[in-house]
Amino acid sequence: MSTIAASPGISGTASALRRLYFVRFAFAIVWALVMFTTASELGPLAVALLVLYPLFDVAAAVIDARASRTTGSPALLYVNIAVSSVTAIGVAIACASGIPAVLRVWGAWAVVAGLVQLIVGVTRRGMGGQWPMIISGGISVLAGASFILGAAADNPTLINAAGYAIPGGIFFLISAFRLGRAARTPQTGGNHS
Repeated sequence: MSTIAASPGISGTASALRRLYFVRFAFAIVWALVMFTTASELGPLAVALLVLYPLFDVAAAVIDARASRTTGSPALLYVNIAVSSVTAIGVAIACASGIPAVLRVWGAWAVVAGLVQLIVGVTRRGMGGQWPMIISGGISVLAGASFILGAAADNPTLINAAGYAIPGGIFFLISAFRLGRAARTPQTGGNHS
């Protein structure tokens, strides 16, 4: 393994992503715990939480894109911003039609956002700490497909959507810890992700 001097941009980006990932972990866990209390019906709190989650994803992607400008093109993050913005609107509209409609929109979003997360993680592998993001993106794609299929169940609930946030949050936490090395060191190797 060859060691090359890291650009200051990688260290700064890793540090910014690390902080963002800790915040994303905390948000996901709190959101899931609150969502579990209301997942059996589409009351006002559930609707607010369902719209809030993709909006939070928009804010996180904006921060990520700003931090990532020095290390590469944030084009996929802009795609994520657009998709999550449309999802927040779509979920708000779907809530008027019931849980199956919400699960279909949520599932489509999970598939697309998961693909984006997976690809972004692959492109950032040299920074380190990205394998959890790659795995999480893949799981998101599978979970999204299961939400879409689950919408056809006899009595669908939002419990799986609430549970979806927990593994994602844990993967953000793991990645934040793994990014600590890239944020602290002025050297980076070729395969320590």
